[in-house]
Amino acid sequence: MTVSRLDARQLIACAEELALLLTDTVEGGASIGFLAPMDPATALAWWRERAADVADGRLGVWVARDGDRVVGTVGLAFPGKPNSRHRAEVVKLMVHRDARGRGLGRTLLATAEEAAAAAGITLLHLDTETDSPAEHLYRSAGWTRVGVIPDYAASPAGVLCGTTLYYRHTGLPAGR
Repeated sequence: MTVSRLDARQLIACAEELALLLTDTVEGGASIGFLAPMDPATALAWWRERAADVADGRLGVWVARDGDRVVGTVGLAFPGKPNSRHRAEVVKLMVHRDARGRGLGRTLLATAEEAAAAAGITLLHLDTETDSPAEHLYRSAGWTRVGVIPDYAASPAGVLCGTTLYYRHTGLPAGR
């Protein structure tokens, strides 16, 4: 597998593959901001809308490919406020259901962490569905759990669930 950062043109070029990944992720039950059933046209439009943020440097997007097929992605959202330029949010970490269990989520997370550190970002944060499989990934990668906000978002099935907040300072080894 290869992981590479996309520019805006590349994001548009692979938006259909990213839409398939987004649809698979939502249909698999991951709470990433969308409800099931996921309309492919909505997924495609959502990815295409991200191109402006990528072009402006407000969003970094990486894709993992198995051969020519997109099987994973992760993003870094960079705030534009002067007092927050030291931090970024890890967003939309997704791995296709048939590519899970091979360490790809950890690879994508490490890619985002390394890119953040290289960009001078010293603090990362994210949120994930409470009690989801993703929590194990973040804890084992050295992220610190801050707490839970109950009933924060609806799951793909429309059921309100909590979200757990995590943070990590860049440049720290896993487990710290």
